[in-house]
Amino acid sequence: MAQEQIELEFREELQQLAQMQQMAAQNPQIQQQMQPITQKIEARKAILVAEMTEDFMKEEKAVTSQFDHDPIAKLRARELDIRAIDNEAKRKEAEKRLNLENMKALMNQDIQETKIDQNEELAELRADTSIEKQEMANENRLTLAKMKPKTNGRSN
Repeated sequence: MAQEQIELEFREELQQLAQMQQMAAQNPQIQQQMQPITQKIEARKAILVAEMTEDFMKEEKAVTSQFDHDPIAKLRARELDIRAIDNEAKRKEAEKRLNLENMKALMNQDIQETKIDQNEELAELRADTSIEKQEMANENRLTLAKMKPKTNGRSN
């Protein structure tokens, strides 16, 4: 709302600033000329925001003062505040629980991946051991076969 008021009050200055910004890239002195205009606009904007905030506070006080004389309305407002606090606490607790569950899930996933990697390594080691045993058995058979005396088809 303050921005719209600024645009109405400073239409010419805003157009001038836009033109100056385009030229500022080529001429740094223009940036110095832009500062007073920008400061003037920002000062007016701050005043407008302050006035609007004050108006809002007056309206809010007028509305809330209506509740000041009604004890039931006060109790109801207090009850609503307590509920809001309770709901916020529950929301934070649920968020913490969800974060904890997510961390557990990530840790479990990491553990499962580690187990899978270990099982793969063990399977490779078993396979290597099995192959090594088979090679040793084959070498022993060959050695035994070489050591056996050859017979010419006769049996003793």
